[in-house]
Amino acid sequence: MTNIEERYTEAVRNVLPTPWDVVNDITDGGIGKGELGVMVANAGAGKSWCLMNIGAYAVKSGKTVLHYTLELNQAYVGLRYDSVITGIANQNLKHYQDEVRQQLNKIRGELIIKYFTTKTVSVLGIKAHVEKCILQGKRPDMIIVDYADLLRGHGQEKRHELEGIYEDLRGMAGEYGVPVWTASQASRAGLEEDIIDASKVAESYGKVMVADFVISL
Repeated sequence: MTNIEERYTEAVRNVLPTPWDVVNDITDGGIGKGELGVMVANAGAGKSWCLMNIGAYAVKSGKTVLHYTLELNQAYVGLRYDSVITGIANQNLKHYQDEVRQQLNKIRGELIIKYFTTKTVSVLGIKAHVEKCILQGKRPDMIIVDYADLLRGHGQEKRHELEGIYEDLRGMAGEYGVPVWTASQASRAGLEEDIIDASKVAESYGKVMVADFVISL
């Protein structure tokens, strides 16, 4: 991408790139402010790791990232980020504490990790924490929610509840002017597929209709 193209992309959408050139090419530079990106995968396929790679890439670029986890605890997510940022395998971090500390001290951005137990917080609760961070002078450049299906929603039917959650997440992205990344579980039918298409998204096809960019793993 030339400098002229980069300036045009930044001026139009104010994007934050991902660690992967192929995704950046497809999205014209990355997910833009006010946009929602969704990763779809079967259980255990690496949704959380991919979200952390996106967050780590932004932090290393000097950005402030808020990472909300509803599945893995706060300390474990922090260790995974340490592994992604330093390139040291998760299980070996304890053997290289000085090296890890040195590398983390060079990071220009800031990472804030907040854990909520499954189905105990809604998008409104996420926004309350974002507001708290802003009051402390830590306005986010990116928000990651791992993952949206575990948020508490509203509506009597599961599909309507999930559609509402994704709509609220995209609304939050627009309200704060940041890109929001999350993940979604694939349906059982997706277990047999090499490539998960929109019809294999669990519970509600409407989730992918709300998102600006969807990628399957």
